Parts: sequence; C-alpha cells; structure tokens
Amino acid sequence: MSDTDIYEETKRLVLRPVTEDDYNVFVSGYADCLPSKNRFDEGCFDTGFMTREWYAKLLERRRREAEEDYSYMLNVFRKQDGISVGYCDITPHYRENFQYARIGYTIHNPYWGMGYATETVAAMINIGFNTLSLHRLEAHVNLDNPASKRVLKKAGFAFECVRKAFILENGVWTDNEVYFINNNNWRGVIYPLRF
Repeated sequence: MSDTDIYEETKRLVLRPVTEDDYNVFVSGYADCLPSKNRFDEGCFDTGFMTREWYAKLLERRRREAEEDYSYMLNVFRKQDGISVGYCDITPHYRENFQYARIGYTIHNPYWGMGYATETVAAMINIGFNTLSLHRLEAHVNLDNPASKRVLKKAGFAFECVRKAFILENGVWTDNEVYFINNNNWRGVIYPLRF
C-alpha cells in the first residue's frame, strides 16, 4: 500500500505521512521541544543533521516501507495551525492468519497533557482496522511508563500480559506490558500460511 493512502482526521488532529512541503514544520516539531522530562521523552536535541537531503532520504525510506507493508510512519499535525505535535507508526508483524500490528506514538513534550496522545491512538485504531485491514493492534509498554498505559486504556486497549525480557534496550533485555485491541468486525481475507 502506498503511504499516500494513509490519512485520518480527528477533532483536532490530522495523521498522515510527511511530504516534501512539510520539511520546515517537521524540523520545527523537534527543534521546539523542551528539555527531556523523563527517560521516555526525546526532549530537545540538535536538529542540524536534518538537512533537506536527509529529509528526502527519510521520505523515500518511509514510502518504501509502506509499499512493502513493513511500517507506516505518520506525523501528527494540529489542525488549527498545522504544526507537527508528534509522530506515530503502525508496524505489521504478521499478516496471513493473524493480521496484527504493533503501534507506537510520540507526542512532542510541549504538547503533553492536552489529550493529543489519546486522540492519536484512537485515530491509529481507525487506520489499522479500516485502512490497513488489520484484526489486532498491540502496544508494548515499559513497566515504568504509567502515562502510556493510561493513554492506551483511555483509547480502548486492554492489558494482556507481561512479556519477560521482551525488548533489547541499551544492551539489556527488558520486560514489557502488552496492551491490545481487536477488530471484532474484521472480515478481511485470510491468507494461507506458507511453509
């Protein structure tokens, strides 16, 4: 699927892939961040490497990943002024008889506490189920990230389990909580397993 086919609006936000015309607002989204507030926050950093050449390569990589159904990277734009308040991704892990993907989301720290993360996750559910024809979405959350857990629960995700030594972070295998939501109306095509 082309990444240009992915687009979702909420009351206050638009989720879509960035384009060539978004270069300045994309860079500003990072440049305007405040110092990091916790270990899950990228905070402010030097955006000097984000040249137009770097950005063109980023767009090409994102297009290719979407066409290969590998990952769909979207920016989160505020409707009222068009600024980039964050980004998110939907990454299919298994199609065939499973049809599930992992989601991830980041809201830039100047926009925390405004409900944008919950609104973003709700939009991602619509994209995952209605545009990408998925049956299940999962989010994997560090045990010490209560803010992300609250966002997922508000958006309708349910806690499933703790996966032990699930993700490699800074050289250490780390436990994650798994949250999920199923598309109970899914009527997509089931592809046969290939061995």
